[in-house]
Amino acid sequence: MHRIETYRFCPRCGGPLELKLIKAGEPQRLVCSQCGYVFYLDPKIAACTITEVAGRIVMLKRAIPPGVGLWVIPGGFVDVGETVEEAARRETWEEVGLKVDIGPLVGVYSYPGSSVAIVVYHAKLLEGVPEALDESLEVGLFLPEDIPWLEIAFRSSEDALQDYLEKFRK
Repeated sequence: MHRIETYRFCPRCGGPLELKLIKAGEPQRLVCSQCGYVFYLDPKIAACTITEVAGRIVMLKRAIPPGVGLWVIPGGFVDVGETVEEAARRETWEEVGLKVDIGPLVGVYSYPGSSVAIVVYHAKLLEGVPEALDESLEVGLFLPEDIPWLEIAFRSSEDALQDYLEKFRK
């Protein structure tokens, strides 16, 4: 989460940042006291997939903080210049070794106080065998009734899985 007090200096000129009300009805913004640059704290975008292999949902156990040792769906941050769909494909390949085709949107998830918006797609397996790769301790293939709900790292993974089961696995 981005905390406003984390940022003290202007990324353009190095001058001190201060909170100012720029426009009525909007939150205070960080503004450079020397050059006037407005430093907006915009959310990061993450892209994830829900993919099935032989009727089972692919999940991975995280090897990095936050949530080390807990389960998530494959995904990660979108890089500058990359589409959300490209990021979803790349992250699925990097984390679990699957090449996928991006399908329908499962949902977009954002939460109060969080600096991340998560975009989740239903993905179709093109090729590969699930394996624990970058940032993964283990890969699991779960039937809906076997999803480890109490061991899921992020609310977005839980919400997306519930939406997926409701929309695509009726």
